[in-house]
Amino acid sequence: MSEPAAEVEIGVGPWPGGLTSWPADERYDPDLLRDGDSRNVTDGYRYWRVEAIAADLAARAHPFHVAIENFDHDFNIGSVVRTANACNAAGVHVVGRRRWNRRGAMVTDRYLDVGYHEDVAALVAWADLAGLPLVGIDNTPGSQPLETYDLPREVVLLFGQEGPGLSSAAVSASSVVLSIAQFGSTRSLNVGAAAAIAMHAWVRRWVFNQPPAR
Repeated sequence: MSEPAAEVEIGVGPWPGGLTSWPADERYDPDLLRDGDSRNVTDGYRYWRVEAIAADLAARAHPFHVAIENFDHDFNIGSVVRTANACNAAGVHVVGRRRWNRRGAMVTDRYLDVGYHEDVAALVAWADLAGLPLVGIDNTPGSQPLETYDLPREVVLLFGQEGPGLSSAAVSASSVVLSIAQFGSTRSLNVGAAAAIAMHAWVRRWVFNQPPAR
């Protein structure tokens, strides 16, 4: 019989060297330095305060936002928030109900700005003031392929709920609706998966495929 897989220890223990070697930097959390840091953060943020991590991410956030409708308590919002954090989006906007299942976010909502809008009209008003177009992501009739569309750099990627997809109000408010290519039998992708694909399409376009500086 094969040996059972050893448990992987997550995080780091107390700061090596003891109290006298603690860094003199306000970004560090004394409790984490003393007790260790088992949070789901990259190594560069080990021992940092939550507020310090959030401030550092905000200072170098990518200029795209993510919005998702939440009129029926969509359980996928946590996954969308987690991916938005991984891509360092400028913010997440929940349209509709303020309550959502945070378990899937794995605490990442503490590190980025999560805003709330009563309805699509309120989101449109905010986006207009910010000068940001809304780009819907859904496989609605007349949608254009995400794979060949040149995403704007400053934009709000708007997603509907699991099941019904974008509401009619969201489709009308979008400057364009983009669909993700599918080749199997399923009619649609999970909204958390669709959001991840769309966000990574933005990253590929604006982080890895920018034209060379002149």
